[in-house]
Amino acid sequence: MTTIKQEDFIQSVADAFQYISYYHPLDYIKALGAAYEREQSPAARDAIAQILTNSRMCAEGQRPICQDTGIAVIFLKVGMDVHWDATLSVQEMCDEGVRRAYNHPDNKLRASVLLDPAGARRNSRDNTPAVVHYELVPGHHVEVICAAKGGGSENKSKFYALNPSDSIVDWVLKTVPTMGAGWCPPGILGIGIGGTPEKAMLLAKESLMAPVDIHELIARGAANRIEELRLELYEKVNALGIGAQGLGGLTTVLDVKILDYPTHAASLPVAMIPNCAATRHAHFHLDGSGPAILTPPDLDEWPKVSWTANTETSTRVDLDALTPAEVAAWKPGQTLLLNGKMLTGRDAAHQRIQEMLARGEKLPVDFTNRVIYYVGPVDPVRDEAVGPAGPTTATRMDKFTEMMLAETGLISMVGKAERGPAAIAAIRKHRSAYLMAVGGAAYLVAKAIRTAKVVGFADLGMEAIYEFDVKDMPVTVAVDSSGTSVHDTGPKEWQARIGKIPVTVA
Repeated sequence: MTTIKQEDFIQSVADAFQYISYYHPLDYIKALGAAYEREQSPAARDAIAQILTNSRMCAEGQRPICQDTGIAVIFLKVGMDVHWDATLSVQEMCDEGVRRAYNHPDNKLRASVLLDPAGARRNSRDNTPAVVHYELVPGHHVEVICAAKGGGSENKSKFYALNPSDSIVDWVLKTVPTMGAGWCPPGILGIGIGGTPEKAMLLAKESLMAPVDIHELIARGAANRIEELRLELYEKVNALGIGAQGLGGLTTVLDVKILDYPTHAASLPVAMIPNCAATRHAHFHLDGSGPAILTPPDLDEWPKVSWTANTETSTRVDLDALTPAEVAAWKPGQTLLLNGKMLTGRDAAHQRIQEMLARGEKLPVDFTNRVIYYVGPVDPVRDEAVGPAGPTTATRMDKFTEMMLAETGLISMVGKAERGPAAIAAIRKHRSAYLMAVGGAAYLVAKAIRTAKVVGFADLGMEAIYEFDVKDMPVTVAVDSSGTSVHDTGPKEWQARIGKIPVTVA
């Protein structure tokens, strides 16, 4: 009988979450590098270059790939011959490992988990509790998978109870475009088929833990129906032309993973969960000989891609002298380099602003002729002004956009992915603009931030209002003052182009 010591398990979990915060899985990076080489869309190619550059910077600096350091998900397969030398429960040991990882002084990770989700939504401050999936299996060791899942991709999870005669392919192709770009493509689609609704969702999540191997499957051909589905969906989803960051391009998914389970004769439950550009998971086994040893990947295996700001093709913008007329003159797809002071704010800050305006109270900061960045940064370490600070999904702020533009004097916004109809209508009405920063390039973006200070709602932690002083922060005009959205025009253009390409995108 194998004995697993409490401290060995806890430390292994802590080490794994630190490890995945700054090391992409090598299979994902190689697949992304291959996508970069074949990409023909300049906007998508630039976005992938930023993600790859960010990945290498994080691996070298051992800082988070994304400011959203995720909710901790742990899959456990525990051998029935295992004995635990522990006083804590398995859930408590998992939570202690997460607590240590997320409060590590040399690489503090962002705590995003909120207690009382339907009420006070109070931050647990250490990213606990973890979401633990536990299975007893034959054997005498413990298999562990630790994954950090960002909210932007988790929010795009889909489930549908199809009729047995319905087409899974048709449902996926109809559903993926409704997910927008908030899940930060190019990534991986995990699909669960069968069982019951909750089983299908779990299968979809677990499928994402497998290596990226679609290139091997393409080379050898399908051996069963599930592999046929993977190949068909990989080709057809990429043919949608959504592309990196939803800007239009050849690669939307790097792989499609599928797990299935027997189901009721009247049922065909199907779940789909995406993994974003910040794909993060680590696998290890414990056999009683001590904590897991996670070997760092060889950085020479990273693609030789180095993104730098292009000052010849991008327009430098002085945020401290920005005028509404200048904002109204920006064109869709135009690349800008932002310089000067900008404010930040996301869900909780916008909600509080709305409540204060309704009560006639003065806001803690003046938004007149200012730009707001939708971000919740990681805390800084050592000499950093701020930790990784990539954009959050902008559509969550859509319902506040008219208020901010009409009542606060705000003239532009920076975020991730597309805007919805209500936000675009407000942007058009007020001759504003929405600027897109690349999701999955959080550490790269943070290097453009020279100073950072909290100027409002300090009690909200990472959701407080900051003032950043930035130098050459790269953004793209995603919605211009006329309401034209590159997240609409780009995918349509590339879907048409791909339809004329006679070979499979692979």
